[in-house]
Amino acid sequence: MGSALPLGDPAPPDGLLPESAAERADGHPFGVYLHVPFCRVRCGYCDFNTYTSSELRGAKQVDYAGQAVLEVALADRVLTESGVKRRSVSTVFFGGGTPTLLPSHQVIDMLDAVRSTWGLEPGAEVTTEANPDSVDARYLNELAEAGFTRVSFGMQSAVPHVLRTLDRTHTPERVPQVVQWARAAGLQVSVDLIYGTPGESLDDWEISLDAALQLEPDHLSAYALIVEQGTKLARQIRSGVYPEPDDDLEADMYELLDARLRSHGYEWYEVSNWARGSGRGPRAGAAPVTSSHTVLDSEYESHRSRHNLAYWQGHDWWGIGPGAHSHVGGTRWWNVKHPAAYAERMLSGLSPAAGRETPDAEARELERILLQARIRHGLHISSLGEVARREVAGLIADELIVPKSAFEGTIELTVRGRLLADAVVRRLTA
Repeated sequence: MGSALPLGDPAPPDGLLPESAAERADGHPFGVYLHVPFCRVRCGYCDFNTYTSSELRGAKQVDYAGQAVLEVALADRVLTESGVKRRSVSTVFFGGGTPTLLPSHQVIDMLDAVRSTWGLEPGAEVTTEANPDSVDARYLNELAEAGFTRVSFGMQSAVPHVLRTLDRTHTPERVPQVVQWARAAGLQVSVDLIYGTPGESLDDWEISLDAALQLEPDHLSAYALIVEQGTKLARQIRSGVYPEPDDDLEADMYELLDARLRSHGYEWYEVSNWARGSGRGPRAGAAPVTSSHTVLDSEYESHRSRHNLAYWQGHDWWGIGPGAHSHVGGTRWWNVKHPAAYAERMLSGLSPAAGRETPDAEARELERILLQARIRHGLHISSLGEVARREVAGLIADELIVPKSAFEGTIELTVRGRLLADAVVRRLTA
């Protein structure tokens, strides 16, 4: 169910890491990801490792938080016995699935296990994803009181027929309500959008953008729809129920997205992610911002997703839960996928890791360029090899890199460059 696990070497039953991990982990920030693999219904486009109640094969949702707490304890033992110095946690992220399908006290129990085991750094970012119809004001207040700082709502669209195509269960009217509750609880708010859904027009997309901007979120993510093989949506497209996504239309949607967000005080910091300045930019109805440099880095960086930045910057994290991926000191591993298999491992005291790999220096360098090029000013030209540095002038000439950023020593993709980010990376790694 869901996307396949990668190939790799078998992981040892005790989960202990290779000797190289301790040395490479030293000095790196440490985050924790907690995967909650449950959904009320399966969205037609989704191939994440998630399960509805009919797919659990004897695993019980009510038991899951306790199993995750067991993995937190196992993680601490594995890191200690592998010689990795104990570090406090800088970011915690609850993803899924729908983490907020669990009762709030169970979600809080998992956070408490992380806090009591490793400690949270001062100002640690603690995020949960949530569907708009899976929380109420009381639930959000309980999370905030327990130490959550941020909530990411899966808005996806404000157009009913687009939501129906995606099999989303909430109504557009629900989103402003939950955002208001989250703000009242003192939580930062992020919203997720999807563009390029079959049957979605540019006008539909503009309606969704207008609705999202009226919410004045601190952060916004927007992803082009990818039709994954094996999903309900892929079958519907194959049988002619829906048309194939249009690449040219998706490019137009991205350009509109970036222009609208920039005019309202948001700055992109990763190809699919934008953050707002601490001053929140102009309110709804105010004159738009016309300068692309109105909001300085120092003003909007506090609203970036620090947890996701940690992935893109190659930091360390431990992934808790079925199918969760981890990275510590250059070693990557992934857990068994199904909740029943995960529960069996945890209750028997065995590591849930199914496989792992330690990429060599060449693979790590390729990945570094691939990820850091997607971040605004994330890739320093001086860190590139001689051949790659010679490519920079051509990328500027092709209007894929902002000339000013290259002059200052980093790579910032233009809008065209973001649309062709994979091509930029190929040229830098050829």
